Amino acid sequence: MTERMQEPTLLVLTALADSPRHGYAIMQEVQELSGGRVNLRTGTLYGALDRLVRQGLITTCAQEIVHGRARRTYALTPEGRDALAAEARRLRVTLHAVTDRLATPASHATVGTFA
Repeated sequence: MTERMQEPTLLVLTALADSPRHGYAIMQEVQELSGGRVNLRTGTLYGALDRLVRQGLITTCAQEIVHGRARRTYALTPEGRDALAAEARRLRVTLHAVTDRLATPASHATVGTFA
């Protein structure tokens, strides 16, 4: 995965980076990681999980029946860990550039001035 990750994908992979989780736990973790900004709906989450499984970034590592329904537990694959690490590096470079630019005083202010 060489293109920029969408935020929900980044958050789902991050939620799985430290331990496997089932769907509801992933939804809770994404909400916490995003400071409450991202609330994945059930259909959106499971669509994303299916896509990430097809892409080889996550895998189903366990399945159990809870209250008559299948509960799958998902884990990051080595490829998923590599993709997440690559995205973290990309974000770090971008953050560094932004921080540097904001710390450097503008040489000539043009706020509100258009030629």
